[in-house]
Amino acid sequence: MASGNVPATIPALGGEQSLNRYLAEIRKFPLLQPEEEYMLAKRFQDHGDPDAAARLVTSHLRLVAKIAMGYRGYGLPVSELISEGNIGLMQGVKKFEADRGFRLATYAMWWIRASIQEYILRSWSLVKMGTTAAQKKLFFNLRRMKSKLDAFEEGDLRPEHVAKIAKDLGVTEDEVTSMNRRMGHGGDTSLNSAVREDGEAQWQDWLVDEDPLQDERLAETEERHVRHGLLVEGMDALNDREKHILTERRLTDDPKTLEELSQVYGVSRERVRQIEVRAFDKLQKAMMKLAGGKGLLPQPA
Repeated sequence: MASGNVPATIPALGGEQSLNRYLAEIRKFPLLQPEEEYMLAKRFQDHGDPDAAARLVTSHLRLVAKIAMGYRGYGLPVSELISEGNIGLMQGVKKFEADRGFRLATYAMWWIRASIQEYILRSWSLVKMGTTAAQKKLFFNLRRMKSKLDAFEEGDLRPEHVAKIAKDLGVTEDEVTSMNRRMGHGGDTSLNSAVREDGEAQWQDWLVDEDPLQDERLAETEERHVRHGLLVEGMDALNDREKHILTERRLTDDPKTLEELSQVYGVSRERVRQIEVRAFDKLQKAMMKLAGGKGLLPQPA
């Protein structure tokens, strides 16, 4: 892989006032057809062609903006989220290998999200006191889970909501309550509220076109396909009992209770829980190993 830097061809993004202009500018860059993307990626990979890299980057700037908008509820300037996402995109372009058979958007999404999430974690002092994998997962999924449960009331979450979120995200109820209280002061800003007190611009004015982008639709479709493939392959690391228990507990719309499975296997509920946890850990490690082998996970620079 060529080690040359991706050239700085991204339109200027100097702050809040220039955001709308930036979003308009990046829509002028054409999306790439699969064959064209492949040839550009090969030119950069084999010859370090900076023009090829620039076209790969600029054709995916809309994808970065779309992803960054999904993190606008964390109280940080959208322009900064986009800038961090662009850094992730450039890293993804530099490490992309077209011969693996995936589109750049599928691969770059991992890098874009990782870059934005790391920036948010660095910026939010509330998570600096603990950033385990489980806490990161809770931090970035709590709003989504609350939205699904329609649980945006003021103050603490109801006990049933706490229990549901804790179970789905694999954390303790105390962690859910604590994180919700820490994040409560940030709130969920209305899209109709003003960006600045002295201006008429609203947060909704910052949104890009809600119609899915061609490359985003393709990337999400391919990512679902890749994840499903990794799941299927990863399940091979489990024995029959582990597969069955994990499937019945976490991979069905109507999961079985520990009591029901304890009766099936003639063991205690605690033993079933232990098998479930062990199987899930084995599956995660197997999927991570498979993803790394397929070049789908960001590697240390």
